Amino acid sequence: MNTTDATTVWTVDPAHAELAFSVRHLMISNVRGRFGKVEGTVTVDNADPNQSKIDVTIDVNSIDTRQEMRDNHLRSADFFDAGKHPTMHFVSKRIAGDVTKDFQIIGDLTIRGTTREIELNANLEGRGKDPWGNERAGFHLSGSLNRHDFGLNWNQALEAGGVTVGAEVKISIDVEIYHKLETLSAAA
Repeated sequence: MNTTDATTVWTVDPAHAELAFSVRHLMISNVRGRFGKVEGTVTVDNADPNQSKIDVTIDVNSIDTRQEMRDNHLRSADFFDAGKHPTMHFVSKRIAGDVTKDFQIIGDLTIRGTTREIELNANLEGRGKDPWGNERAGFHLSGSLNRHDFGLNWNQALEAGGVTVGAEVKISIDVEIYHKLETLSAAA
C-alpha cells in the first residue's frame, strides 16, 4: 500500500519522463540531449504538500544526444565518469510556492560524487485518473546549473577564442507521477 493518513507515495513513470538538457557548443549553437532512464518517488505530505519529499535517480549511461561518439565521450571520465558514477541522484530539501500551480523545488543534486543545491521551477500541468485505476499528475520543471560545480570540467580552447563546451546547462523536465487509487470494499 502506498498511502497512509499522513502521506501518499507517488511513483515516477519512466515511460512518461523526459529529462532533457542543452548546452552551448563552439560558442555558436546548442547541443541538446536527454537521459532515457529515470526512477523515483514523490512522498506527498497530505497535510502540507510543501513538506513533500522527492527522490529521483537518473541512469547516466542512458544519455542520448543523437551522436554515439559524443555520448561515449560524455560517459567517460572527462565528463560523467559513468564507470565509477553510474547514476545522478536528486533529493528535495524544500518546496516553495503553490504546488497546484507554479512553485520551486530546492534540493541536492549529486553528480560524480559531488553534491550541490539546485533550484527547479515547477508547474503542475494536470491531474486525473488513468484507465488502469491510477491517479496521475504531470509536471514541467526547468532550471539550469553550472557543470563545473559538479566536476564536469573537460573543455578545449578554440583558436578564435572561447571554448568548445559552455558551462551553463539548461534543464527541461516533463514527468508524470502516479499512485494506485484506494478502492473501498463493498463491506466498508
